[in-house]
Amino acid sequence: MKKIVYIFTCASLLLMTACDSFLEENPKSSITSATYYETEAQALANVNYLYRNGAPGRMSNAGSAYIGPVASVDAMLTGYFINSYEGQEMICQYARLLTRQQYTNTVSSTVNEIWDNCYRAINVANGAITHIPEIDMSSSMAQQLIAEAKFFRAFNYYYLVKTFGDVPMPVEPYESLEDLYLERTPTATIYALMEEDLNEAVNTLSTATFTNNSHRITKYVAAMALANVYLRQEKYSQAAEMARIVIESPHSLTTHDNLGMESAYNKLRSTDDLPEVIYAQEFNSSINNGSWWPTYAFSSSAVSLFETYSIFERTMGPTNRFLNIYEPTDLRIQPNQFFHWEYTHPKTGAVWSSDMAGCWYYYDENALLSTGIATKDWNFYRYAEALLIGAEAIAQSSGVTAEAAGYLAQIKARADMDGKTVAQYTSELQALSTDDFVKECWIERLREFPLEFKIWDDCTRTGMFPSISETTPGEVTFVNLIGAVNGSGATFTSSDLLWPISIEELQRNPSLVQNDGY
Repeated sequence: MKKIVYIFTCASLLLMTACDSFLEENPKSSITSATYYETEAQALANVNYLYRNGAPGRMSNAGSAYIGPVASVDAMLTGYFINSYEGQEMICQYARLLTRQQYTNTVSSTVNEIWDNCYRAINVANGAITHIPEIDMSSSMAQQLIAEAKFFRAFNYYYLVKTFGDVPMPVEPYESLEDLYLERTPTATIYALMEEDLNEAVNTLSTATFTNNSHRITKYVAAMALANVYLRQEKYSQAAEMARIVIESPHSLTTHDNLGMESAYNKLRSTDDLPEVIYAQEFNSSINNGSWWPTYAFSSSAVSLFETYSIFERTMGPTNRFLNIYEPTDLRIQPNQFFHWEYTHPKTGAVWSSDMAGCWYYYDENALLSTGIATKDWNFYRYAEALLIGAEAIAQSSGVTAEAAGYLAQIKARADMDGKTVAQYTSELQALSTDDFVKECWIERLREFPLEFKIWDDCTRTGMFPSISETTPGEVTFVNLIGAVNGSGATFTSSDLLWPISIEELQRNPSLVQNDGY
């Protein structure tokens, strides 16, 4: 660990009564967790800290114009995405070309960011879990805050394990010199802790939606996290059980009003708090804005179109080969759904065009045309993912049932421009073998979440790589990840599956050993 006692900034109280309340931060003096768990207000402030720090921030923080959130770099490993500024942001190039092993010193600052931020959050969560029972406060509020802290502890450990493999697993807050330098704990042990924490969260937290729960963690958020934890361990029946909790919840898929600017995908891009959104990072103009997110929608030539931002870069731009994942009649590949190739400024008439797709999913009209401040929330979990986890997990544990086929059919039907119904898709899908059906689930995950940083997680959890046809749209085959050639012509080895532990962390903690290959 980096310090004897983690020092953290405490957040002010979250207004609990209104559905549109926002988690405000009002930094106070830095004090240790041991002295800042005396009142209910202090406990709430510390749990509020977890909403924007640690793993959630690694997936939603667009603090740089030249490189996206840390989680976006994982997509580069597939070779199907490229940062157009990778000559400066070398970690993106090293990831895409699978050469990180030669540049451990260079990538250490990024992996330090992951390690340090996640462990700070874990330490705050450990403090809450340890000290809240000692506070004279409402028992219902105490149970809620402890459950939220356990959710975030699990969420951060999950991110660390996916990134580094075995990692140290402190379960007490750092408040003394004891047990300062821990060895790496086997992932199986860490997964057991995640399961215990998330099951408690599922059984304790509100059954309201995230939006109707003042944007606080709910039973359904915890169930989504636990479904992912189970799925990654191939505990398919348990993953299916958690997915069903979400599928049977008040959440639902967003529908189309038309197949243009009022499609479901455009609503997801432009509108907060849809019933499809299970968990999101809140952004607003005054407390916590989305920073550079809108600029990632274009290439650098767009700078001449807008007065609101000075820099535009494709920080995670899809290659043309990746876009062959879609069949021609798939709505998601049509212009101005997830991607775009031409844009006309609605006020000036100036035109941007590109041979390489821009990321329309990141387009924020109000920020780009007016305010220069991004306010669109970033979605971590969507109902669509619950359907796809449910479909895959049921097929893996019980075969291709009508239930599994129906879940996958809903995703396919929403994207179908020819009007094929859920019932028609369900009937067709039930005729597939389990192996073919599961691969259809994997393909739909690629098509449904192309810009939400899930592609590399799917590669490592399945051990398979999607080889996308360069000539035939919609044609995908899956090959063993180790030995596969990525979209940029580099060959995967076992050491590509994890990031290195930073040189600085190895120097601080003599109990750690480096990941193989670095």
